[in-house]
Amino acid sequence: MEKDGQIEIRVSGKIGNVEITPDNFDIKEIISILQNVEDLLYSGDKKNRPIISYDIQQGSVRNIFKTGIQYIVSFNAVLGLISNTGSIDYLDIDTAKAIENLQELAIKKDFSFDITTSIDKSNIIHIDKFTEYKRTEAIWADAEFYFYGKITNAGGKDKANIHLLTDEYGTVRIQTPITFLEQQEENILYKSLGIRAKGKQHSENGDIDFTNLGFIELIDYNPIFDEDYLKNLRTKAKNSWLSKINPDEWLRQIRGNYES
Repeated sequence: MEKDGQIEIRVSGKIGNVEITPDNFDIKEIISILQNVEDLLYSGDKKNRPIISYDIQQGSVRNIFKTGIQYIVSFNAVLGLISNTGSIDYLDIDTAKAIENLQELAIKKDFSFDITTSIDKSNIIHIDKFTEYKRTEAIWADAEFYFYGKITNAGGKDKANIHLLTDEYGTVRIQTPITFLEQQEENILYKSLGIRAKGKQHSENGDIDFTNLGFIELIDYNPIFDEDYLKNLRTKAKNSWLSKINPDEWLRQIRGNYES
């Protein structure tokens, strides 16, 4: 079996009265497609994703992306879900937003997109100005979250963010008021801290919209277990009611008549 596979995004349309081809397809349009392909294939943390290579071919404009076959197989299943349901509500956040972005581009430029893979009998979806691939707003609810990890970046020229490296979600980016960062007396970089944040959560599958998290407050957090504290708790327990229990008698009472 091949190690790599392909997805193809075929773009059809006109510039004025002229059909688009690779020769007249502007780089801005190419970039708008390229920016969404990573999210189509890889949701969540993309730090360790495999390489995605790119080629552009004739046939209106055929944008070919090659990457690991397992991701192509997964994406083919995503295409099947979209095709069968006509909805993107149940997709991962990044994938759903990438489809929405292509839908907006189709409406804005009057383009048509046909998305398929190199898998035999691949699923396919068609996007144009008449399709309506948009998430249902009611399915996303306001929520608060607590994230714990190490702060790897904090700041920004116009819009400030804190980047928090977590074990569960990878790097989480949280929009943060510049005034909060200016008021910090100590450098918070590379410290293990918690952040209380607000955002949107899928009301059915629990997915978090990581693209629009807002800062609420910083939380002191020490992930290292205090061994002395735990030993002290064990000592207190031994000297309290636990010391009066005969473990064999207690076990017999718990078992009751099951042994008879």
